Order: sequence, then C-alpha cells, then structure tokens
Amino acid sequence: MTTGSPGITAFFPCYDDAPTIGGLVERVAGVLEELGIDYEVIVVDDGSSDDSVARLRSLQERVPRLRIVEHGTNRGYGGALLSGFAHATREWVFYTDGDGQYDPAEIRGMIACMGDDVDIVQGWKMRRNDPWPRRLIGRLYHHGVRLLFALPVRDTDCDFRLIRRSLVERVHLEHSSGVICVEMLRKFGSAGARFVEVPVHHYPRMHGRSQFFRFSRVARSLGDLAGLWISLVLLGGGARGPALEASGSDRPGGEGPRTGAG
Repeated sequence: MTTGSPGITAFFPCYDDAPTIGGLVERVAGVLEELGIDYEVIVVDDGSSDDSVARLRSLQERVPRLRIVEHGTNRGYGGALLSGFAHATREWVFYTDGDGQYDPAEIRGMIACMGDDVDIVQGWKMRRNDPWPRRLIGRLYHHGVRLLFALPVRDTDCDFRLIRRSLVERVHLEHSSGVICVEMLRKFGSAGARFVEVPVHHYPRMHGRSQFFRFSRVARSLGDLAGLWISLVLLGGGARGPALEASGSDRPGGEGPRTGAG
C-alpha cells in the first residue's frame, strides 16, 4: 500500500473509555503510518464523565493527525457514529468501538479487500468474548433483525467496518440509538452497496460495562426497531437522503466549541 492509495478516516466513538481509547488511537495510527496511507484519526467523545478527553489531548503531540469531536451531552451510540461520519474527510471511513473489544490493527485485512467493486468491508466475530447471557441475547438479536430486515451480512452487531465515504454521503442515516447499525446495513443494501466480509477477533471487555443492557435502553431500542421496520420494510422507505454535514467546529487541539447535533 502506497501514499497513492485511497485515504482513510479511522474513528472511534468514545464514552467513558479512558483506560482503552489512547491505546486504540496509537495502534490504528501506527498501522496506517506503516502502510503509507493518507489518514486521519477522529475520536467522538459522547459526553464522557471520566478523563477520556484529557488523555486524548495529551496524546495529540504523539499522534498529530488525531482530532477530537466533543459532545457536551451523551447523544447515544448512533449520535456518536453520525458525528464521526459527518467529520470524516477521506475516501474510506473505518470505525470500531472505543472499549477495546476489537483490535484496530486488524484493519490490515480490511484494507486488503478495498477495491473499485467494493463499498463496505464488514467484519464478523470469529468468537464472541462476552458473558454467556450477552452472547445468547446477541445471537437472538442478530437472527431476529437479520430475518426481519433481510440484512446482507452474517454478523449485524460487529462494529468493525470500513465503508466508502460516498456511500455514507448518499444514504440518509438518522437514528441516535444502537439500532443505527440495522438502519445502516439495511439502507446500504437497499442502495446497492457491494459487501465483502472478513473475520475479526473479539476480546473480553476489560474496563467498564456495556451501556446497552439497561431496561430503558433495551425498551427504547425495541421501539426504535419497530419503527424502523415499519418505515423501511413495511412502507419501503427509501435509503437516499441529504449528505451528512458536520455542525459546530473543533480545532486540532480539541479545545474549540463543542460540536452541534450530528
């Protein structure tokens, strides 16, 4: 891979991920530097209450291509993804979670799959390293949404993706909760996106805990899924819409005004 290769924006949604986020940024930056790719790294801090932002600012001296987008309040997983997509500037956009359950260095395998006939490289977990109740719920959720939404991938909730930015710009995404992954895959498929799937490792969560498995979030997600199914499947809602726009501003030092709605 040479400097003439397509550029990549690598971004991480971050919510109270101070113990892991810095190492993930350095790891992905190191791989992209080694491969000679034009890149930028963005972290979308979604209203963290820990010192995630402070750690990231101290990291910018070592990773000068790091930009920080701050949300003054927590907007949810989908809201963080929307901000990351809106601020991306390179031809391809890679994202994965900031909690360290995926190794961003595995982007190597995804880069090898980039090509003119590919729009999205989608990861699938070879083995899910979570407690058994979450594994069970995850499998039920995956099979349920894959059937209901006719999704074109084998692992709906594997948040390890490399996406052509022009695809994101021509598909209107709107959900701020975790169901954005279902919305994204359904709309990408409806827009004629060409998928390639690659296996990735999934590691145990070493810090914090998932924000999803709370009654209020589960109830909201079920409601969002029902509305999404009615809109996209029952009513055949279109995938196309206005391009994402970044609102607000963020300076390279990450200390500018906080961004507006993603």
